[in-house]
Amino acid sequence: MSQLPADSVSGFSPDAAAANAAPSVAQLSMLVQIVRPKVIGLVVFTGLPALFLGQASWPTPWQAFWILAGTALIGGACSAFNAVVERESDARMARTRRRPLPAAALIPSVVTAYGALLTVAGSAILWVVGGAVPTLIGLATIAFYVGVYTVWLKPRTPQNIVIGGAAGSTAPLIASAAMDGTVSLGAWILFAIVFLWTPPHFWAIAIFRKREYEAAGFPMMPSWVGDQGTRWRSLAYTVLLIPVTLAPVWLGYLSPVFGVVAGLLGAAFTGSVVRSLWARNPRVDRRVFRDSIVYLSLLFLAMFADLVVQWPLE
Repeated sequence: MSQLPADSVSGFSPDAAAANAAPSVAQLSMLVQIVRPKVIGLVVFTGLPALFLGQASWPTPWQAFWILAGTALIGGACSAFNAVVERESDARMARTRRRPLPAAALIPSVVTAYGALLTVAGSAILWVVGGAVPTLIGLATIAFYVGVYTVWLKPRTPQNIVIGGAAGSTAPLIASAAMDGTVSLGAWILFAIVFLWTPPHFWAIAIFRKREYEAAGFPMMPSWVGDQGTRWRSLAYTVLLIPVTLAPVWLGYLSPVFGVVAGLLGAAFTGSVVRSLWARNPRVDRRVFRDSIVYLSLLFLAMFADLVVQWPLE
């Protein structure tokens, strides 16, 4: 009598195991993609200086890690719920139609559950390390981003990103509140910086992708006031942004060296928007979009470096 292979008796096959493992790895990759890690990374980075700006003492490395981790999970929950709500409109845009939900690689119920898990995890971490205030700010961020911006504002008004940008600006508020239960003036300044930066950042890609946004049914600013009208509005925000970035220097939080750096970066970002006004070419607006990311990253990096240099040695 012939014997069955040992793997057949146990119900285990190396080939079958490999086949079963592959989808799990692919799904994990898609879940990471759903939260848009590059965006979340930039958002969390804007919260970093708030851990130090105007604070009586520095956080421990572990405290800083968990505050920023909780903030990142809150941001990830926003992205997950946004992906569920906008899956049909994402399918009509070349920029987003290959995302997991419009591509039918994941089902909405899974992503909704994933968003809920991130919400619980992020809230739990913020509650443990910072108490009720940062937790409530985090939950309010999710509610505002999903309920007010994604569901209500974005499909109804060209001012969507102006108002909705507040949801993307709360990382400094969460970080500051997690330190001592209050939101410092410095954190509100950081909030204002990100808030004012958001329209020129987002409108630049809205000009470049105008037809796609129209096909998706979103009333973006370029479709209402034209490309040039949108560029002029972007210029107004970049000009207004410069004095706000200098406010930490005037208040004594940061040194004049940072003020010089912030002024130069602001001039460069404004110059990028001016070039788009002169060129009247959507491809130049795409460059503005990229320049805006570099601008914000360098501004907050310079801010953090200035804080480190100024902190008294003990």
